[in-house]
Amino acid sequence: MTKNYALILGSSSGFGKAIAQALANDGVNILGVHLDRATTKPDVDKLVEELKSTGVDVHFFNVNAADPQRRAEIISQIEEIFSKEKDVTLRILVHSLAFGTLKPFIAENPADEINQKQIEMTQDVMANSLIYWTQDVINKKLMVRGGKIYGMTSSGGSRQIEFYGAVSAAKACLESFIRQLAMELGSMGIAANSIRAGVTDTPALSKIPKSKNIVDNAIQRNPEHRLTKPEEVAAFIVDNYKNDSHWMTGNVINLDGGESVVEL
Repeated sequence: MTKNYALILGSSSGFGKAIAQALANDGVNILGVHLDRATTKPDVDKLVEELKSTGVDVHFFNVNAADPQRRAEIISQIEEIFSKEKDVTLRILVHSLAFGTLKPFIAENPADEINQKQIEMTQDVMANSLIYWTQDVINKKLMVRGGKIYGMTSSGGSRQIEFYGAVSAAKACLESFIRQLAMELGSMGIAANSIRAGVTDTPALSKIPKSKNIVDNAIQRNPEHRLTKPEEVAAFIVDNYKNDSHWMTGNVINLDGGESVVEL
């Protein structure tokens, strides 16, 4: 039987963490890329031990996923890991990087406005990095027919909220990148889809100014009057990755309990 691996960019918290847990419980080996400082390292160590307890192979890399040199080093290490196995493949690639600048484009004091460096950093981490990782994965033949690529987007990709402009642009770009990958990888039998979860209580949400307003609005609109859970997104990926469903590609998949179709 083929030994499946998942490469999760942003694996230590939020959606990435829940996806890693669900896939490990389903027997998928985990390659996690994350960026954590000393204060959160104990939580990451606990997660790694939890994943290993399921019996799967686990490798976590604490680096900046948008750093080209670090990316090359990790890809080389993955190649080395795969060289020791027979019938091994990278079945899943998840892009769940949530690191960007939350500032207005226009402010009364120009010093409070987002600057060029911050916009470019947000775009590079939250969108461009998907392309660079995918290029390496495909060029090194780590992923073959049957592979699935998932990019975590949000309603901010098509709607505007205060302070979210640069992240919103990155999410819209990520969705466009996913569509392009779907077109270019379709002949290889590799599917690429964006996952648009409903408002979810994650560390990334808590960093958005006035996030309570976002939460209250989502609870009002959601038919179940609650937030989406990371585990619900993870459950979809577990169900989807092992099906021969490469014909479903290039989509933005809403996983929100109907939240996005309700207007107040």
